[in-house]
Amino acid sequence: MAAVTGQVGEPAVALDVDREDLDLLLLIRRFEETLLDLFAQGKLNGTTHTCLGQEYVPVALRPLLRDDDFVFSNHRGHGHYLARFGDPEGLLAEIMGREGAVCAGVGGSQHLYRDTYLSTGVQGESLPVAAGMALHMQRRGRGQLAAVFIGDGTWGEGAVYEALNMASLWRLPLLVVVEHNGIAQTTPTGLQMAGTVAGRAAAFGVRHVRVTSTDVAAIRAELAGPIADARRRPHPLVVEFETHRLGPHSKGDDTRDEAAVRRAREHDWRERYRGRFPLVFDAADRAQRERVAAAVREVEARPRSTWER
Repeated sequence: MAAVTGQVGEPAVALDVDREDLDLLLLIRRFEETLLDLFAQGKLNGTTHTCLGQEYVPVALRPLLRDDDFVFSNHRGHGHYLARFGDPEGLLAEIMGREGAVCAGVGGSQHLYRDTYLSTGVQGESLPVAAGMALHMQRRGRGQLAAVFIGDGTWGEGAVYEALNMASLWRLPLLVVVEHNGIAQTTPTGLQMAGTVAGRAAAFGVRHVRVTSTDVAAIRAELAGPIADARRRPHPLVVEFETHRLGPHSKGDDTRDEAAVRRAREHDWRERYRGRFPLVFDAADRAQRERVAAAVREVEARPRSTWER
């Protein structure tokens, strides 16, 4: 299969915002900010990797993924989970080790399993597993996809290329979502990755689409066709989001200089939506701020998980 490359950019005309999308975007933003606050207060243990600035990626993909698709997430996966399930209480309980946690408090921030969702902190590990799931789905013939989220740093793992090779050879319904935020932990991508994601996909004859927009509706409209096509006549698809990480790698390890952080904030979807739809935005922001605050109060009041006692 010949590789095909496309690009999704900012729309020429601002599209209307869907309140459900805006609520979800702001739920994820407020949840992630709250986690960093809770860590600063000494109320959480372990680690966490927030997706501040990247929230629009799983929100845009949410209606394009079916309930029977299998989603494989990564260490920076809170937004992926919330877009899939809309369950801040269960996720917070997992991170805090309280009753009602997604995985009884055993998985913490990075390692979650629920229904058709699995996340792991091991870089590249999900790609071959997702390829195996995609093979199973191809054989079932029900139009399902295996969708896997990876970052630009993960392209340094050999398992990525083994999985892409098999996916292309066997024409697997595998959706690889690349959140290319330009930095692998603390190393700029240009210092650790030669070539491009598009070039690497092309080497395996895999279709590639690059997304530079942060407009959820525009992204969804452009990706609906390629994703539907990957279901209809199974084949792998790489969708590369040129995105920006606003926060640190983990809780406080941000080695970027002020100029780099400022450039990232200039691409924040939040300010663009606020400027375009101020009244709707402010109402949604208040509602989600209150929702997350209520979730914190409710989860903090729960007993510790039996695994934590």
